[in-house]
Amino acid sequence: MYLSGIPSVLAASPLAATPLVLQGLLATPLGKLLVALVAITVIVLVGRVVLSVAWKLLVVATLVVAGLWLVSTVLGGF
Repeated sequence: MYLSGIPSVLAASPLAATPLVLQGLLATPLGKLLVALVAITVIVLVGRVVLSVAWKLLVVATLVVAGLWLVSTVLGGF
């Protein structure tokens, strides 16, 4: 059974139609560019979150090592 050109199985589940939509997007150069830009955007946003944590850990590690170096220099051995 078809509903406006869409098989009833696909009409019942929007997620089942996703591969068909992606095939349509990837059929044109502009669609490929759109998919690539969306993928890069997701990667950059995830990278921002990871880097926002990573730089804080790096600062803490630098301060800890600097403190240990200072203590070992002042106390004469560590």
